[in-house]
Amino acid sequence: MTSQTPASPAEPVADAEAADDRRYRAPALEKGLDILELLAGVTTPLTLTQIVQRLGRSHGELFRMVQVLEYRGYLSTEAGGDGYTLSDRLFSLGMNQPRTRYLIEVALPEMRQLAQETGQSCHVAVHTMGDMAVIARMESADQLGFSVRVGYRRPLLQAASGVVLYAFQPDDVRARWEALLDPVPTPEALASFRAHAEEVRASGIERTPSRFVGGVTDLSAPILRGRGAAAALTMPYLSKLGEDDAIDAAAAAVQAAAERISAQLVDDDHHP
Repeated sequence: MTSQTPASPAEPVADAEAADDRRYRAPALEKGLDILELLAGVTTPLTLTQIVQRLGRSHGELFRMVQVLEYRGYLSTEAGGDGYTLSDRLFSLGMNQPRTRYLIEVALPEMRQLAQETGQSCHVAVHTMGDMAVIARMESADQLGFSVRVGYRRPLLQAASGVVLYAFQPDDVRARWEALLDPVPTPEALASFRAHAEEVRASGIERTPSRFVGGVTDLSAPILRGRGAAAALTMPYLSKLGEDDAIDAAAAAVQAAAERISAQLVDDDHHP
């Protein structure tokens, strides 16, 4: 009879290491991505020393990487300063993606008509890494209005566009987006957000006072494509003294414009 040697306790660890070795790894690329992701999450410039400290690496590892990223236009420095910030190059690359470019081309004429009809500004936002980001805007046709700049970002949970984008997604996409939320919401906050998203999905529009500007009511409706919302069309409705409040008509106009844009988009199986 042949005896069998018991498995060594170290074998599972060895198996895990072998599995890790089978994955493709690109250390230099990972360092570059670490730098970009770090700078994307801060509001003030970081020096090379601060980048090194926050990433737990050496100056030698990151010095050339930072120099190359700056040379290629992904990082920028303020005049007279030694801190680095993320440039808009990555955002520009995303804007040049054919699907995004086509969305903007379709949306802009409808946004212009909406602004002229209502005397209010409007913008289109998409999802990116747990945030909503504005990719197009149309100024109010009146002398007075309120608008946000292209590139403006907010966590999904903090914006009307965010709840609309989330509300009109299938469950698997919602789960992926929730894993990206930063800061991570409390279970209670996430449950409240989910419940509100269901209300928005049922009504077809978000209508809520702005969290950041007094006198502004955010009206937001989904631009649908494929399995869910490709974008959200949002109007920061500004009540103007001495004029009749036409917010109900404005909300209906936002929904109608979003539906017209949706009808022009190509329906495919792309996952948001």
